[in-house]
Amino acid sequence: QVQLVESGGGLVQPGGSLRLSCAASGRMFSSLAMGWFRQAPGKEREFVAAISGSGSRRYYEDSVKGRSTISRDNAKDTVYLQMNSLKPEDTAVYYCAATWRSSGNYYAKDFYDYWGQGTQVTVSS
Repeated sequence: QVQLVESGGGLVQPGGSLRLSCAASGRMFSSLAMGWFRQAPGKEREFVAAISGSGSRRYYEDSVKGRSTISRDNAKDTVYLQMNSLKPEDTAVYYCAATWRSSGNYYAKDFYDYWGQGTQVTVSS
């Protein structure tokens, strides 16, 4: 079983930055593929970014590409999402997700087996 705890959300002005963190419990963190999703009110949960266990492969949703960076520290069992140039449309609850799978569709919700509780990100002036 893997438990995921997100942190780092909050209120930020347009154009600002935030770094989200997701701490994972359990063993073999470096074998977990990790992803970030978000869900705005009244909308489906959508893919934001993902990273393979080794960190060698990274994937981004088009609207965040160039503004966001996903990274991981396997010594700290933590994955990060650095978001820059934030826009009001980035407002959502951001969820961390994990899977033991090493291949498949990183963009799909059903690729992941474990989910965190989410952290709210609000971009507003």
